[in-house]
Amino acid sequence: MNKSVNQPLLGQWWRCVSAALISSVALAPLAQAAERPVLVELFTSQGCSSCPPADAMLRELAARSDVLALGFHVDYWDYLGWADPFASPRFTARQQAYAQRQGWQVYTPQLVIDGDTALVGSRRGAAEDGIDAARKAQRTVPAQIVRDGAALRLTVGKAEASDAAGEVWLLSFDAERSTDIARGENAGRRIVYPNVVRSLRKLGDWRNEPLDLRERLTPDERGERLALVVQDRLGQVWAVASTGAVPTR
Repeated sequence: MNKSVNQPLLGQWWRCVSAALISSVALAPLAQAAERPVLVELFTSQGCSSCPPADAMLRELAARSDVLALGFHVDYWDYLGWADPFASPRFTARQQAYAQRQGWQVYTPQLVIDGDTALVGSRRGAAEDGIDAARKAQRTVPAQIVRDGAALRLTVGKAEASDAAGEVWLLSFDAERSTDIARGENAGRRIVYPNVVRSLRKLGDWRNEPLDLRERLTPDERGERLALVVQDRLGQVWAVASTGAVPTR
């Protein structure tokens, strides 16, 4: 008799405990600034004859959990005879903005590490050194991006540095795309590209206060995966978060 009376109470108690545990796990990424992935951006083009080795190296970096490696295809080599189907003037503008802020040259293949270091995209040793240096000097703010269909929830925490601030960017990308290149400097080659960025959108500003955004994907944000990036006025990265793979719409 006691067992039948206490069983519902026990079940109710366990449901409350379970809900509390699930809630704490879901919010864990924002509880403290754990080490985040280093952001590695490769500015590349299918019309660039020196880019395939850098594209291959980016594939290796994309397999690492401590790095978010993204391929931004630029459009300024399209005139050479092959229009890169993944290129966008927005990605060209992003590379040019880095160059203007940091005093860099614009070229391909160019690797930008954590928005703070630029180097030739096929230089493996220099890339490893740059990633190690970025990890040691890392500016870290807890962040999370959660997708439910076309609905998104993005959260950014608070940094210890009182002067921290930045822009919040949403990117969509495909884990892998391949192209048979028929014309231009890479004519006759079939190249497999990792983490090809498909869209880039600024969501707002982060002023070193906890931020909770609710967004919906636009029709052109059709990449398989999504990433949240927070960068300051110099392009230096403060936060990185990404989603897992989902079917392409």
